[in-house]
Amino acid sequence: MDTSSNYDDSSDVGYHPSPSSLDQTETPGFSTSGDSFLFRRTYSETSAFSDPSDPIEDNSYSSEPSPCHWPPNKSAALNQPVLGRLGMKQRKHIIDDQELVDPEIETMKERFAKLLLGEDMSGSGKGVCTAVTISNSITNLYATVFGQNLRLEPLKPEKKAMWKREMDCLLSVCDYIVEFIPKSQNLKDGTALEVMEGILRSDIYINLPALRKLDAMLIEILDGFHDIEFWYAEQGSMSSNSTRSGSFRRVIVQRKEEKWWVPVPCVPPGGLSEKSRKHLRHKRDSANQIHKAAMAINSSILAEMDIPDTYIESLPKSGRASVGDIIYRYMCSTDKFSPDHVLDCLNIASEHEALELADRVEASMYTWRRKACMKNSKSSWEMVKDLMSDMDRTDKNHALAERAESLLFCLKRKYPELSQTSLDTCKIQYNRDVGQAILESYSRVLEGLAFNIVAWIEDVLFVDQSVRSRGQ
Repeated sequence: MDTSSNYDDSSDVGYHPSPSSLDQTETPGFSTSGDSFLFRRTYSETSAFSDPSDPIEDNSYSSEPSPCHWPPNKSAALNQPVLGRLGMKQRKHIIDDQELVDPEIETMKERFAKLLLGEDMSGSGKGVCTAVTISNSITNLYATVFGQNLRLEPLKPEKKAMWKREMDCLLSVCDYIVEFIPKSQNLKDGTALEVMEGILRSDIYINLPALRKLDAMLIEILDGFHDIEFWYAEQGSMSSNSTRSGSFRRVIVQRKEEKWWVPVPCVPPGGLSEKSRKHLRHKRDSANQIHKAAMAINSSILAEMDIPDTYIESLPKSGRASVGDIIYRYMCSTDKFSPDHVLDCLNIASEHEALELADRVEASMYTWRRKACMKNSKSSWEMVKDLMSDMDRTDKNHALAERAESLLFCLKRKYPELSQTSLDTCKIQYNRDVGQAILESYSRVLEGLAFNIVAWIEDVLFVDQSVRSRGQ
């Protein structure tokens, strides 16, 4: 689901892409649950050797029917094995009515096949690993269900059913990700034995129920917009509804962050009622809290992922060269480093600039950490965290790394909509842990949905405030 970065002079570790089912930003459904992919023997399979219209001499069933009981002149198509999904589709017009193909099951089979193939349709085994495929599947499912939803309205029933059904399939994998702990067991004769008991892995046990709860809360927020006072007019056109309150296009254009494909919210000439405004603010605050919770889970999962060797190899020789002379002077010159002051002085004008800065600061942070660790006798990269805890806090490289970390934290806090950094996307791309892949992608898409809901609500409140201001 991507990579690249940079780092200092004295030269750690560690998609949607952000918001965020099988391409890189998309993802097909998949399931290991028995109900989702139940393989039933069909009528044609169990009766290939007898004709239901022929008289039956014996009611007993023989698993090995005699050739003399074979029906004469049967179509060759029924006697030949079916090798693929296309063959099934070609035959379905001659199959008994009891055997009509369920489109949903066919879709699930197709996505399950893509999952096992690792997105390699040639079947040569050169596809991506299971963790990346599932991550892509969740991302693509989110894009399929919510990609066209650009306004505050309940999710369509078929979309809601698809989201619940396919996410249940994808998340069912977590039921089989366990860790073993010792457990004492007493036999009938009183002998005590120590056996290993399998329990759900701790990160999944803690985070998955929380993510499911956040998921349900977001769907509930959207369902709450079934009876609303505002409406939407498509960009570039004035619908019959939009003429009721004049030109809202002019009001929206004043917003620098406007995106041309987003529908324009419209409100009555006098603005929204106080009850409606209170409802919007309440939903906005709820969605904002969900966004923070999903972002915290996503950050914790990414922090636990191993840093790929490709990222480590790409670190710059010099942290100063990576972060730039201006920021480096701020980091070195003051005893009380203020990351907020540094960001204010930089005058970041766009998300692209903020993301580029985040990549450079993160690269310099790991470059300084690596240099600080190289002064120790142990140089293994896997021991960086242990070494950092025992490190001399007065070491210049360590101090610079801590300041870079605080600057990165403030940057992400100031720009919560920031896309994932090069290190994050690199971790996702090279991650091999299926449990972490599911938790990361699930939290990422929920984070994106929550952020969008907050933005849509603020759009409506912005228009309402503008209309009321003009009316005064």
